[in-house]
Amino acid sequence: MRRFSKKSHGAVADINITPLLDLAWVLLVIFIITTTAMVQGIELKLPESTPHETDMESNTPTLSVKKNGDVYMDEEKVKLSELEKLIRDLKAAKGGKLPLVLRGDAGVEYKHVVAVLDILQRIPVEDLAIATKPINE
Repeated sequence: MRRFSKKSHGAVADINITPLLDLAWVLLVIFIITTTAMVQGIELKLPESTPHETDMESNTPTLSVKKNGDVYMDEEKVKLSELEKLIRDLKAAKGGKLPLVLRGDAGVEYKHVVAVLDILQRIPVEDLAIATKPINE
């Protein structure tokens, strides 16, 4: 007579997915934090104005003019001579309608912002929002 059962004691084929779910949540949180940081774009001190909110999509292209006159399209520095072609190509790719956000540093010389506005007027860009921060009263 045999005292041991004939059951086989093989390897368990189940996968514990709890650590995988934890990893997925951590990656999701990191993605959310980095994308909100990227939306801010180039660091500028925006001029103040009275509050007026305009709803823009989160993926709206942003033109930033720094205090020294450098122009950035989202995060990429562009020359004024190349800006018109870049925006024309982007507008054609979007089907003729291109909303833009223009951000200018509070200390930028007016001529730099006017140069960008002249280019936008030649294209023409109809949906233009100028970013400011609200006046603290």
